[in-house]
Amino acid sequence: MADTEAALVPRDPLGYRLKRRLLGPPLVTEQLAREKLSNPMALGVLASDCMSSTAYGSEEMLRILVPVVGVAAFTLLLPVTGAILLVLLMLTLSYRDVVMVYTRAGGSYVVARENFGPRVAQIAAVALLVDYIVTVAVQTAAGTDALISLAHLVGEGYTGIDHLKVPLSAGMVLLLAYGNLRGIREAGRAFAAPAYLFVLAVALMLAFGLVRALTGGLPRADVHAAGAVPLGEAGDGWLYGASLFMVLRAFANGGSSLTGLEAISNGVSAFRRPQGPNARRTLTVMSCLLGGMVLGVSVLAHYTHAIPYADGNPTVLAQEARLVFGDSPPGTAGLVFVQLATALILYTGANTPFTGFPFLASFVAGDSFLPRQLTRRGHRLAFSNGIVCLAVVSLALLLVTRANVDELVALYAIGVFTGFTMAAAGLTAHYWRRPGEPHRHWKLTVNVSAAVVSALVVVVFAVTKFTEGAWLVVAVFPLGVWALIRVNEQYRAEAEALENLPPFATDRPRWRRHLVHVLVDGFDLATLKALAYAHELRPDEVRALHVVVDEARAHRLVERWERSPATTVPLELIDCPDRRLRHTLVALAARTTADGTTALTLLIPRRAYRPPLGRLLHPGTGDELAKALEHLPDVAVTILPFDVGRAVERLRSARV
Repeated sequence: MADTEAALVPRDPLGYRLKRRLLGPPLVTEQLAREKLSNPMALGVLASDCMSSTAYGSEEMLRILVPVVGVAAFTLLLPVTGAILLVLLMLTLSYRDVVMVYTRAGGSYVVARENFGPRVAQIAAVALLVDYIVTVAVQTAAGTDALISLAHLVGEGYTGIDHLKVPLSAGMVLLLAYGNLRGIREAGRAFAAPAYLFVLAVALMLAFGLVRALTGGLPRADVHAAGAVPLGEAGDGWLYGASLFMVLRAFANGGSSLTGLEAISNGVSAFRRPQGPNARRTLTVMSCLLGGMVLGVSVLAHYTHAIPYADGNPTVLAQEARLVFGDSPPGTAGLVFVQLATALILYTGANTPFTGFPFLASFVAGDSFLPRQLTRRGHRLAFSNGIVCLAVVSLALLLVTRANVDELVALYAIGVFTGFTMAAAGLTAHYWRRPGEPHRHWKLTVNVSAAVVSALVVVVFAVTKFTEGAWLVVAVFPLGVWALIRVNEQYRAEAEALENLPPFATDRPRWRRHLVHVLVDGFDLATLKALAYAHELRPDEVRALHVVVDEARAHRLVERWERSPATTVPLELIDCPDRRLRHTLVALAARTTADGTTALTLLIPRRAYRPPLGRLLHPGTGDELAKALEHLPDVAVTILPFDVGRAVERLRSARV
């Protein structure tokens, strides 16, 4: 009995067998509850994007300031960093509320939807989706820069892997996508450790730097080195001659240090219970680590004068590590450790969007603003469609920008700070409607301040970086929101049409006669199966029809049909002189049901062949015919599959 049942189970297609081999056995839905992250694991998985921005945040500020005010940029860097840390503090306080009030994944999108409605929430949706895409590109490109910088410093200017920047970055995107397609737990185990290695590496570098600074042995970089960005001339005044516009540009660039702060709120549902408190603790630890590292790197740059290079290599962080640890073998080992840890966290920081993007896309799709395929969990319980979409678009962005971090940063912060604005504004509305909320005035003050500051950052970034690529994001935003609303309108229109039942609807038939036509292409087992099924329907009449496209073949078919005792249904030939099969069948079906009291069921045998050769040799037309007839009100089309491959196997077994 068991052998018989096993023989009846269809064999998995080749694509599924390959997927199972690549991704492992499928997880059942009951295992979803166990696919959760502990706090230490969540810090590594969800906070990598945020903490890894330490590697380029200070450098991006210097890249704006150095050409304007020269070495005075290293002093001006500190107050700009202080302003960014103040924004970090305000956003952290706001997002501590977000993860407690809204414990489902979705972050600012869910906050905006619950407080401003689904349409306004699409602003947050577009902001976060764009941010996730750009984050993958920025993080992987910056990770590759860290490796190239290591080659430059250890190899004393060696540039042998510079041309591999795009392939290395693209390969890492594919690797991250593969890891996430295997499921949350596997991704967490692989991507949590680099976050802790990076924190340790930066802490060691800062500690060594502090010791050398206190002992007077901390060297400075050569700001006139070949390839470094050109030095400007410092002027007089509290901004050393820099205009407010240039300082704001530097602040906008440095704002990239805060991207990823929203990742924990977007992935609250990935935490173990109690999800809100666990996410809040992890968020607080992440912000403290980020603030300390960003401040430390900026202070170290202030003392060492580590200067950005025009082509991005070596990076400021790599120069600081070289200056702090020195040229000795132990110092080189320290440099290697810092750079490898930096590359790892930047690469794994690109993993955060692979966790957040699919969750967010599933939420938006669940609200019918994106295709509903994004709500389906895949082979390993991950939102596979969202992961694949993110990987494809991120790869395209890397190729277009040639994996240039400076170009990508121009696209970066508008999206995430728009999300910050929507989250803080949504929480403000939430607490405004709840006069009895504990500590309401404090929470209102925090969230209003966070919303205003985040909105100002968006304006600053859009204005100061407009010509450097921010115009693209500014243009994409309204188009993206319009596209999401248009998808929703289509879904709503379809639902309304399907639910528009007539006032006296009934499931009882109104026809007085039911006919079944079997479409015959050849006299074989598939046709006999269809004829047997036709009689089981107990119609008023069963007819076998062959549409004549090849007259000689049609006559041979009739002769064989008449000689066979397998059926008593006569075969009728339908002329089709212009060989337009679909038009002929539509006209026949329309004539048959023209009286309004006749129902027609058209049975189409479909011979299923084993891929890929079978499908290449036998193109099917059954689905096309069904689509052509679907608009006729009194016509039903049934496609009856017949597995030719299994029949071939049975015949071969019988001959052995």
